[in-house]
Amino acid sequence: MEFYKFDGAGNDFILVDVRRSAWVPDAAQVAAMCHRRLGIGADGLMTLGLPPADVAGCQFSMTYFNSDGSRAAMCGNGGRCIALFAHLSGLTSGGASAPLRFMADDGLHEADILMWDKTARVGLVRIAMRDVARSTVRRCLDGWLLDTGVPHYVQRVSGLAGYDVEREGRRLRHAPELGAEGANIDFIEDRDDGRLMIRTYERGVEGETLSCGTGVTAAAIVSGNGRVSTRGGDFAVAFSAGDDSYSGITLTGPVSLNFTGDWNL
Repeated sequence: MEFYKFDGAGNDFILVDVRRSAWVPDAAQVAAMCHRRLGIGADGLMTLGLPPADVAGCQFSMTYFNSDGSRAAMCGNGGRCIALFAHLSGLTSGGASAPLRFMADDGLHEADILMWDKTARVGLVRIAMRDVARSTVRRCLDGWLLDTGVPHYVQRVSGLAGYDVEREGRRLRHAPELGAEGANIDFIEDRDDGRLMIRTYERGVEGETLSCGTGVTAAAIVSGNGRVSTRGGDFAVAFSAGDDSYSGITLTGPVSLNFTGDWNL
């Protein structure tokens, strides 16, 4: 089975095009393929499938799995990577520069390929995220809890560069206040250059990742700062803060096509 390996600012994924196959990965297959020592190695796996027949102008569907095999409603960096793959596969209707529309478990998304360097195999991709109702953004413990496609707990800390994200993230991951399934844990700190720094302990990976798109989005919303940096790269988040919701949310950042290969099922 052919696969593609992408990363969005260091958040890495296995991508499989299932439009012409009936393959639906089970949790054991996903975990085996994502294993860092015995598999391909990735933070998650996603499949690109046929679009839903009842959604006009939708070019494909995205199904996302965490590295432990659990399914997630959305992955911001994964969405940007799969959009680039769709662009390179010629799925764009209306010309190469036209936006792509795809369906994820959390709803319809639109993406734009802002840049693609064929030689270096790196690009810049912007994705529209779903609106976030103000009523769902609430103070919790020492931070904020909100859902940007998946739930995130965002907390300000001091000394983020040396912060023990693994220990503190694991401690908070299943805190009762974060719901029955817990949440992704984001630690943020203002930098001297005006950017917001974030480090994320991801649910379903059960460890820190180099970046997390939905986490970057959550941090931008609660801080009001759309210039966000991760250990894997820099992002730009734009949104409108209305009385009832945060709308028009877009997430822009780098994407790389690392390699392709075949996996024996």
